[in-house]
Amino acid sequence: MARSAALIPIFALTLALPLAAAPPALAQRPPAPVAAPITTPSNFADLVAQVGPAVVRVAVVGHEQAQQDVPPELRGTPLEDLFRRFGQGQRPQGEHPRRTMGQGSGFIIDPAGFVVTNNHVVGEADRVTVELSDGRQLPARVVGADPKTDIALLKIEAGAQLPTVPWGNSDTLRVGEPVLAMGNPFGLGGSATAGIVSARGRQIGAGPYDDFIQTDASINPGNSGGPLFNTQGEVVGVNTAILSPSGGNIGIGFAVPSKLAHRVVESLKQSGKVERGWLGVSLQPIDRELAGALGLEEPMGAMIAGVEPGSPAARGGLRAGDVVTEIDGRPIRAPRDLAGTIGESKPGASLAVTVQRDGKPVLHRIALGEAPDRKAGVQGAPQPGRAGALGLALRPNPEGDGAAVIQVAPGSIAESRGLQPGDIILRAGDRAVNTPSDVAAAVEAARKAGRPAVAIQLQRGEASSFIALPLKGEREPG
Repeated sequence: MARSAALIPIFALTLALPLAAAPPALAQRPPAPVAAPITTPSNFADLVAQVGPAVVRVAVVGHEQAQQDVPPELRGTPLEDLFRRFGQGQRPQGEHPRRTMGQGSGFIIDPAGFVVTNNHVVGEADRVTVELSDGRQLPARVVGADPKTDIALLKIEAGAQLPTVPWGNSDTLRVGEPVLAMGNPFGLGGSATAGIVSARGRQIGAGPYDDFIQTDASINPGNSGGPLFNTQGEVVGVNTAILSPSGGNIGIGFAVPSKLAHRVVESLKQSGKVERGWLGVSLQPIDRELAGALGLEEPMGAMIAGVEPGSPAARGGLRAGDVVTEIDGRPIRAPRDLAGTIGESKPGASLAVTVQRDGKPVLHRIALGEAPDRKAGVQGAPQPGRAGALGLALRPNPEGDGAAVIQVAPGSIAESRGLQPGDIILRAGDRAVNTPSDVAAAVEAARKAGRPAVAIQLQRGEASSFIALPLKGEREPG
């Protein structure tokens, strides 16, 4: 993966861990309600003295896969990932994997020795050591880790009560509020940097629970897992990632909000794992064109692109094409709102799910399940390509339901939007598709209703999603 202008997780300095895929465009949630003004401290010295003793260095020893070294000329280029993945050769037979060392940061939340850090700091480690602010180095045990939120919990035995820092409420943060980041950048030792909250609710492509605080407080490699403090000395975030073309700080850093991190840590502390409810759907966002095709006033909600057979969603009556707008009275504006709500709920919880179906609200009561190991709970829908339009030749699907695309007219909107022969149209407008005439009927119904487009459910291979087919200048399907 190219590193220029890409989101780069703040990895422990030399521990070999995989880079995430390039993320989508950054997104931002609506601003928090206006709160009382916050006075910026004239300096942070007293705050650093107050919280510094609870900030620690996390050192790890791990190993790397037995692969040939990446040639220097390929490092930092898109070819590096290809080399590692398809790698020009393994090490000579019999050569052992090399030991690696790395470091990150953390903070103590319990006098008994519980330490919070990032999962990517300790996830591949064979041995973990925590260095306290007084210089003591203590072996650490990984109590539990949660890759989906990149949070991990460690336990050390110091033989005495340890200094701690309290959790704060990240929901009350406002853009422009001063914050303090502490940690161990580049292995230099305890450091403090100050800045402001630059944005809230950032999505950076890290997973289904993206909801990051963005800050311009300097965050660099080695700061991973360190705390982000408000001016009251409360932890409002766990420093996790940076946006950087070079791997160094350029003023765009990201922290997991304390509201999410605190909940995950408590679950890890109690059981060593995080239990999340499972709905069993794939989701996709709604753009304005698709909203028009669905008869929605605004492009809001989480559209169900697919339902896992036998899942809680299937048993509860949800189906592809439903747009989830509310859960237990909580508005759902986008897929991440649904993912977050389901992720906060326990398996077995019963939720009231309101969906828009065929232009009307429908209420379902659904009991959540426990996600199978191969699932990630609520998942983003694979996208089969760009949205399409008419200009198609269709035939009944010889392998089951739907109408198969056998030809896409050259120069048509369908071609420009990426439809391909072999795609299967499973649903059009408000009806299931069994024959090409069902598509024609849905197009005519959408035209009579005055809609600018018709929504179709398109399947390509194993991927399924909904797209809007614009009706302006369409051709009749054959």
